[in-house]
Amino acid sequence: MDTHTRLAGLLRGASLRVTAPRVAVLTEVHRQPHSDADTITTGVRNQLGSVSTQAVYDVLRALTEAGLIRRIEPPGSPARYETRVGDNHHHVVCRKCGSIRDIDCSVGEAPCLTPDSTHGFVIDEAEVLYWGTCPDCHAHASATSG
Repeated sequence: MDTHTRLAGLLRGASLRVTAPRVAVLTEVHRQPHSDADTITTGVRNQLGSVSTQAVYDVLRALTEAGLIRRIEPPGSPARYETRVGDNHHHVVCRKCGSIRDIDCSVGEAPCLTPDSTHGFVIDEAEVLYWGTCPDCHAHASATSG
């Protein structure tokens, strides 16, 4: 099955109309996980030609609400989008270049962390963000300091 057919099936399964911008946005988020809206917009324009930035934001919102993509917001960074949904994974962010990678839950089932008090809330998710230096930036720093 080709990518377009598979993505069209995902859209239909989420009760969304299959449109060229929706397929193009899904394609870009699959192709470049953890991308921001500007990067996704550039990729969509490379696929379709002219498309407004607002149209891409509208599609991102619709896909997020439908549960086809996930929006994450690392502090100090624009919102990022990924297609890994339906699990309770976390992220690691490079302090130098901003690259983001997925990290699976290390212990237990969702929400992974047990707070000392829920204050009456029914907790269903915990969001953990790890910070560090990616292998490329670490290697570059080691090479220039040595």
